[in-house]
Amino acid sequence: MSDSRPFDVEAIRRDFPILEREIRGKPLVFLDTAASAQKPQVVLDAIQDFYTSGYANIHRGIYQLSAEATRRFEAAREVVQRFLGAADAREIVFVRNTTEAINLVARTWGEENLGAGDEIVITAMEHHANIVPWQMLGERRGTVLRVAPIDERGDVLLDEFEALLGEHTKLVAISHVSNALGTINPLAEMIAIAKERGITVLVDGAQAVPHMKVDVAALGCDFYAFSGHKLFGPSGIGVLYGRLPILDAMPPFLGGGEMIESVTFEKSTYAPVPHKFEAGTPDIAGAIGLSPAIHYLEEIGRDRIATHEHALLVHATEALGAIEGLRLIGTARQKAAVVSFVVDGVHAHDVGTVLDQAGIAVRVGHHCAQPLMEIFGVPATVRASFSLYNTHDEVDVLAAAVRDTLEIFR
Repeated sequence: MSDSRPFDVEAIRRDFPILEREIRGKPLVFLDTAASAQKPQVVLDAIQDFYTSGYANIHRGIYQLSAEATRRFEAAREVVQRFLGAADAREIVFVRNTTEAINLVARTWGEENLGAGDEIVITAMEHHANIVPWQMLGERRGTVLRVAPIDERGDVLLDEFEALLGEHTKLVAISHVSNALGTINPLAEMIAIAKERGITVLVDGAQAVPHMKVDVAALGCDFYAFSGHKLFGPSGIGVLYGRLPILDAMPPFLGGGEMIESVTFEKSTYAPVPHKFEAGTPDIAGAIGLSPAIHYLEEIGRDRIATHEHALLVHATEALGAIEGLRLIGTARQKAAVVSFVVDGVHAHDVGTVLDQAGIAVRVGHHCAQPLMEIFGVPATVRASFSLYNTHDEVDVLAAAVRDTLEIFR
């Protein structure tokens, strides 16, 4: 049943205290959610409550505070499990961020299962976090990185992706949504193509989970990674989903406390998953803060959020695309609410500086996607990324400020 409730963006904005700020005397227009999302009051309250009235280390204590903190931490794991559609809470490993999750897989599953000549297939739109760990694995193990090309719109060339998958392909590691272009990859189809050939699949979902429903069981991927800070949760907490049989077979990532079953000077044995991968004291407050962030999104409604964000994307694409001297970078057929662009004769950093004077926060640079920038022949872009708390008026403020920028540098 569709959700017919009106989308009250002004009410949503009141949930985010930072949006009341002014920057250089202008109302803050925050258009950098793709880098990191702002936090609703319910998340701030949960973190504050934990530190002021419930803080203790977890799993080790028999006293009440520790038991309560442990319950809240493990309850957050179950929230993430349901959020992703995972079959078992043990398939949810808490890490710092998407980058750590991918490195964990490279350093454990990769080291155990890949060797000289084995191929890893990625796409040309990957974030550095889904390039560099595989290059490092190649330096250690002799694996080969293959890159599926994209077209001038920023869409993956599906036939060429499929053609890359051969007898030596052991892993497909792909982004669900491009952070630099907003391209939504045909993930279900790409995973199905890989699984038909028995290939393991890892998905970088950092840009997807804040904007769309994700069901890892339906997708059929083996690993899925995301960061809490992009999901309106705290910094320092991230998630690696892994299918339980695969996680069970993987060696630990880091050694130390909590990830052990027993330790002697001669030998150590390891705790079962997920604790085998969670050495040391974790970001307890981060996990506890992630839980209300997920509940917050689910209460508003993922479909309602997606509809609002798509309308912002359409508006921004039309408003910016109409500006003479501005070129949009990435016009994929299926896009998240991300608009990247360059302005003729003006470096992206200068555009960002002028926009900041107008109180507008955008991201400028290569967006940790330098190979992608080379494909489009630009050193950097300006990226405006929209979310549930942005308005159509803010789109107009952005477009007007870009026109002012052109006048300044003309």
